[in-house]
Amino acid sequence: MGLDDKLNNAATNHLGAAKEGAGKLTGNEELQREGQRDQAQAKLQEAGEKVKDTAKGIGSNLKDAAAKVKEGFSKE
Repeated sequence: MGLDDKLNNAATNHLGAAKEGAGKLTGNEELQREGQRDQAQAKLQEAGEKVKDTAKGIGSNLKDAAAKVKEGFSKE
């Protein structure tokens, strides 16, 4: 996950927490729900970035393994 993505997700999460808190303090249920949605969105985006990062790692590992197998066959 890139630094920009991390910062954006953190900002969205914190803003959502602030909205939720302000909504609770003022009795504004709509603002409270909006804050909860913002926090959920930030968590989903973070999870998506982690999935992409993991997939990149798996692809790299598969390439390395294939190269080693190929190298092993070419030595014989």
